[in-house]
Formats: sequence, C-alpha cells, structure tokens
Amino acid sequence: MQPLIDNARAFGQRPQELGGLAAGQSPEVLFITCSDSRVVPALITGARPGQLFELRTAGNIVPPYASGTPTGEAATIEYAVEVLGVQDVVVCGHSHCGAVGAVVRGDDLDAVPAVRDWLAHAADEPTCSDPTDPTVAEAVQHHVLTQLLRLRSYPCVEQRLRTGELRLHGWYYEVHTGVVREHRAVTDTFETL
Repeated sequence: MQPLIDNARAFGQRPQELGGLAAGQSPEVLFITCSDSRVVPALITGARPGQLFELRTAGNIVPPYASGTPTGEAATIEYAVEVLGVQDVVVCGHSHCGAVGAVVRGDDLDAVPAVRDWLAHAADEPTCSDPTDPTVAEAVQHHVLTQLLRLRSYPCVEQRLRTGELRLHGWYYEVHTGVVREHRAVTDTFETL
C-alpha cells in the first residue's frame, strides 16, 4: 500500500498539469470494462485525465435496462450518452476473466451470493469450445458481443445510434500480451487494432 500512497502524494504536486480539469469534463469515449485490476483503460489507450468516462463492473456486464429500477450502471451509461455526449462506447473484455470463466465452467458461487447473482446478468451463457482454456478468449469475445447487444436496449443508446451520433465498439484485451483486438462486423471476428 505504501507505494500507492507515495504516488498519490507526488501526483498532487502537479497542479499545472491538472488545473484545467476543474473547468469540467468532455470525454469522447465511455469505456466499459471489467473491474479486474490487470485491466487499466488509461494504460491500454494512453488516455489522459478527462478523455475516458469509465464504467467498471465484474465481468464488464451491462445489466438489462429497467426504467423502474435504477442502477449505477444505467445511470453511468445515461449520463455519458445524454449529458456528456460521448461519441463512442467501447465494451472491453479481457483474457483470463474470472467472471466469464466462472460462468463457462459453471463454478459453484454459493459462497459469494452477490457475485453469483451479478453473473446471472451475463445474459446468454458465453460459449466456449474449450472450457479448460485459461484465457477463455472465445467465451469472453462472445460475452462482449452480448453486452453490446444489451447496450442497444438502453433508450438513450438506441436513439443516438439511430441518429448516427454514437458508435459501439467491442474490444478484447489480452492481459498476458497487451494485444487489443476489435470486433469487425464484416468478418464477425476480433482482429488486432
């Protein structure tokens, strides 16, 4: 913990670099990814403060839209799209994902009921021809596409897609190599950026 504290102290000594952020934010991208500590959106993209609006959930799950039951995830998506006017939304899954792996393997999660119930939001169970593959690449990529479909059910997203003011992107990040792949609709494959 001490190295993190030391860095936080040093970070606060750069007001000339950060002072402009007080005027507000205008990120271009909503970046939805997993809470996994190995996935660092700013590191992956090279984004500076103010460039990415982030939503991190276990398994980069976008829960179903339900107007009568607000969630933090729905509020974040709506705020990014309606108030901040982001032009792009990236759903980024990653290799070695514990959440997707647990769903694929059918792990017993009774000891962690909140996790078990959250993973029920994964919608379609991610498919994987080799459930013993530790990267669960195939399942994670399928899962990313499912979450993109889920995003389309959000009224604010659907409306902005219809008017051409918003683009959706599906990414797959390999934690062991740093390679990022993007889903290409034309070929229905994930190809290196």
